[in-house]
Amino acid sequence: MNNTPEITIKNVSMVYNDKGRDVTALSNVSLEIQKGEFISLLGPSGCGKTTLLRIIADLLQPTSGTVEVCGKSPREVRLEKKYGIVFQSPVLYDWRTVRKNICLPLELMKIDKAEQNNRVDALLEMIGLEKFQNHYPNQLSGGMQQRVGIARALAIQPEILLMDEPFSALDEFTREKLNEDLLRIWRKTNKTVIFVTHSIAESVFLSDRVCVLSPHPGRLSAVVDIDLPRPRTKEMRESPEFFNLVTKIRNSFEGV
Repeated sequence: MNNTPEITIKNVSMVYNDKGRDVTALSNVSLEIQKGEFISLLGPSGCGKTTLLRIIADLLQPTSGTVEVCGKSPREVRLEKKYGIVFQSPVLYDWRTVRKNICLPLELMKIDKAEQNNRVDALLEMIGLEKFQNHYPNQLSGGMQQRVGIARALAIQPEILLMDEPFSALDEFTREKLNEDLLRIWRKTNKTVIFVTHSIAESVFLSDRVCVLSPHPGRLSAVVDIDLPRPRTKEMRESPEFFNLVTKIRNSFEGV
């Protein structure tokens, strides 16, 4: 078995200049992530979890430290289109149908039309929206829109899926359903997932490991293994083991 990490984060710090004052968003963060893992970056607002995700995605450059993905820089990996990114808002184009929104990155990559159709058909089936493929975003619920956003991110067949609080704007019922949908998609695709959230329960339900970031300055205060069996079920949310993990993670925050 190959134990070489897919992603290696070493001594990463990020300092912003805010009106002449230095603000430390991340301080000396080191972490290794294995291929196929589901990792949650968990913490309150201002702890640097989104900053860390953006550094991995090559959307920000760290003040110090390094990130390697399969021995390459984040920029090389981004240019090779090995990242799929899902933001808090699905950012769908109102004038394009569900099918056309999912197809957009494939059009930009000039993928063969037949291959475009094959990929989109498979993704529509995976997210359960085949019957809505000709609908427009304003005809969909928030949860359905976010599923389209996930499908679009997967369309380029990335190796790593980066998700920045994708369900935080949804009601609790929809959010729990999409948690289950996401795990089903993850099992089918075997992607490495890095998932930003401020919900302890969500991180426990989804993850292999939860990386707890504490603010002022943002630092990695704990990494908690989630040893619940897979596949995860609704019933697990009510188990003593689940509550014990939630408590363990809550007690691992520092300086909140």
